[in-house]
Amino acid sequence: MRDVPEEIPDADSEQVLARVCAIDVAKEFGTVCTRLPSPAGRRSSRVWQVAATTNAVTDLAAQLVAAEVQKVTVESTSDYWRIWFYLLEAAGLDVQLVNARDVKNVPGRPKTDKLDAVWLAKLTEKGLLRPSFVPPASIRALRDYTRMRVDLIRDRTRNLQRMEKLLEDALIKVTTVASSLRTLSTRDMIEALIRGEHDPNTLAELARGRMRGKRTALIEALTGRFKEHHGELARILLDQIDRLDTQIAHLSDRIAAVLAEIDPPRPSGDAIPTQDEITVSTAWQRLCEIPGISTESAQMIIAEIGLDMSRFATPAHLVSWARLCPRTIQSGTSLSAGKAGKGNPYLKGTLGMAAAAAARGGDTFLAQRYRRLVKRRGKSKALVAIARSMLVIVWHLLASPDARFHDLGADFHERRVDTTRKTASLVRQLEALGLTVTLQPTA
Repeated sequence: MRDVPEEIPDADSEQVLARVCAIDVAKEFGTVCTRLPSPAGRRSSRVWQVAATTNAVTDLAAQLVAAEVQKVTVESTSDYWRIWFYLLEAAGLDVQLVNARDVKNVPGRPKTDKLDAVWLAKLTEKGLLRPSFVPPASIRALRDYTRMRVDLIRDRTRNLQRMEKLLEDALIKVTTVASSLRTLSTRDMIEALIRGEHDPNTLAELARGRMRGKRTALIEALTGRFKEHHGELARILLDQIDRLDTQIAHLSDRIAAVLAEIDPPRPSGDAIPTQDEITVSTAWQRLCEIPGISTESAQMIIAEIGLDMSRFATPAHLVSWARLCPRTIQSGTSLSAGKAGKGNPYLKGTLGMAAAAAARGGDTFLAQRYRRLVKRRGKSKALVAIARSMLVIVWHLLASPDARFHDLGADFHERRVDTTRKTASLVRQLEALGLTVTLQPTA
């Protein structure tokens, strides 16, 4: 029996083009190659170098517009591609960013900038390149703010870890009693130590709330050898932590303002978005309804994937782009799963923390799904599976302005179980043990 042929349509980026340009990017310059039709009918490549400066790239953009270039390919080398992509895009050109690893691994070809540019141009005109996802300018600005906030939070965590190591060096074991160095009680004790107060009883009296019930343990933990140089270093660390707290709060305010500015203007404040229109304000509010996703997580997700889900044809495309599923490797009858890859570290980190929070969510579908998977797949793979499920939910919420999150419930899988088949299976297992089974309905 012959297999039915499957029709696979070409993507938009796979169309054969007559007028193309490719740029092999370096730090100080870029090697530009254009391939245009010639009067003789024979195609050829024109290659030259352009300085990586605003004026030079702007002039290049004007030349490409005059030559009616249909598509420009830019190689994603470090962050050097940005000046080329941003300025050419602003000039109205159709620019695509491609991963260098996808186009350079060709055996038998010398490795030079000129030949690399020619090869990129030939692949572009044949539609053989897979463009990378680059969000619009407004989302890129939001992404800069959200990523900076994540980086500052990581810096604050490092300083807190340095503070804990400093206290350990001073034989102060307060973190064995207090839940964190961020508590008000712990901060008061450290400030007193810096001022020169070393009496454990006096320091323990600074405890607040429930920590006052741990006075005996605090006295033991605060008995150490906190010296003058410990105080100087602790003061530096506390000042850095306070400065980072201020900057993080400022960034959070700016992110909220940028989100509000992205929304398109409306005739009136009560105007309802159309079916094809979705705003940032409604988007992040609906994303926050998903268990485990906080306000900061929703802002980060929007900054990383944008609002236009037409860039990802299906939820599976978005999951694959985020590298939350393994690659499929098939050769003949052999089928195996490859490595998932690194993906977007900011998006994967955010979804990982959201998945961990959702796994502790109690009676929710995601929490129950985690408990079902962790038994046979382990904690790490179960969290990745939850993160994938959350990203699928995010795609559906952003793809339709009318979609709202609805929890399927912790008993979703139990409701779908065929009780007749499950009963027969359990009876067979008991009969295999030599037991006679009599079934009676419960009252």
